[in-house]
Amino acid sequence: MTNPRKKIILNEILFWKQNKLLPEHYCDFLAALYTEGADIEELEPVQHPKQAILPSEKRRMVLLVVGLCIAIMAVLVIYFTIKSLTLILTVAVGIGACMLFITAWQMARNKHLLAPIFHLLAAILLFSMSIRICTTYFSGNNIVLFCLIAANCMIWLWSGIKMKLFYFTISGALGLLALIGYYIISLS
Repeated sequence: MTNPRKKIILNEILFWKQNKLLPEHYCDFLAALYTEGADIEELEPVQHPKQAILPSEKRRMVLLVVGLCIAIMAVLVIYFTIKSLTLILTVAVGIGACMLFITAWQMARNKHLLAPIFHLLAAILLFSMSIRICTTYFSGNNIVLFCLIAANCMIWLWSGIKMKLFYFTISGALGLLALIGYYIISLS
């Protein structure tokens, strides 16, 4: 059978038969009608949407994300507990955040499903780096802390609007509202 239209129709009939959308004898009749009595075993099996991504690829991506999350959590634990490595870890976390932002941007251009996870991980690293810099170099200065948190929230809001990322828009707006609310409450 060389006609691609017939091949598509026969694949649909096989799909209906496999998923019991039509009675089996109706599907057999339609298949015999479109194959003109020939055997339909030469067709490739119908791929379900769940089988579009290979299990090995899916497993590899899950392991990559889980490993990356564990590595980032371990770096953040070390980052906030060991005082002597502050400068080295700040540079490492900054480079890691930049690499994650670049990776997320490239993945978002390709409409990859893991792009939001990389965006979130990079934002968390950037936020923790700015908090660590503030607590290390401006210890006890709440104005600098307030300004850094506001700057992070504005970056989230801007990137959420610019890249049409709803979760960044919401988190940036809520963060700014929380800061404004805290500022108003602390004045009284």
